[in-house]
Amino acid sequence: MWFTERQKPGVGITCKVLRTLHREISPFQEIAVLDTEQFGRVLVLDGMIQTTIFDEFVYHEMLAHVPLNTHPAPRDVLIIGGGDGGTAREVLRHPQIEKITLVEIDRRVVEICSHFLPELASSFDHPKVKVHFEDGAEYVQKKEVSYDVILVDAPEPVGRAARLFSSEFYQAIFQALRPDGLFVAQTESPFFNQDLITSVYQEVNRIFPITKLYLAVVPTYPSGFWSFTLGSKRFDPEMLSEDYYFSQAFRYYTPEIHQAAFKLPPFVHALSSPGG
Repeated sequence: MWFTERQKPGVGITCKVLRTLHREISPFQEIAVLDTEQFGRVLVLDGMIQTTIFDEFVYHEMLAHVPLNTHPAPRDVLIIGGGDGGTAREVLRHPQIEKITLVEIDRRVVEICSHFLPELASSFDHPKVKVHFEDGAEYVQKKEVSYDVILVDAPEPVGRAARLFSSEFYQAIFQALRPDGLFVAQTESPFFNQDLITSVYQEVNRIFPITKLYLAVVPTYPSGFWSFTLGSKRFDPEMLSEDYYFSQAFRYYTPEIHQAAFKLPPFVHALSSPGG
């Protein structure tokens, strides 16, 4: 059996499935866990690959450690989405973190990942992690000056998730951050989602004093070339904190990768320039 994610009308990614481990329709989406020959266990939501055992470490390390090594003293972290647990796992590596609040709309994603993807979801059992099952956009709107770092681990901007790519959402994030806070959001593929990247960058840049785009390579995501947009009130992500944290357990992130990720190819740099 083969599974194909149609990433664009004319292109997709196909992998051989050894077996379907789980499939159900939750109140919010179709959830499936596939055991594949090339990528190992794969979490699929509404037909779109969210994470795989094969390459999840790239995405989760770059989403978490770039902002956490930009802020010199992060203590309270908010994760919007992240129901597989991988982002929380990476945040927990930083010993100075005191509290992680994770807001996931679909309880079944957390429960299913806890069973089938324990390498990621073991973070949910940690005493520093508190999980709330509610809409992330609505949750942020209720908070003010609460967090040092906010990580938006959102799915593709389809349906309800589209709100997590809006100007109103970024403004609410600004209000929820402390005076020296910062946030990062995954912002899709520079090859396939150029309009989205330009739109998000312009909105974040309008709200935050410092806005930067950075890149990583995630093979199972559309085009394999992935972007993240960072908005900061005070700290420049290209200047590593003097107290940066690095672990030999990291498989992708290094201080050198941190700095190199902001060196953009011209066609990507153009997406963050005036006029896109």
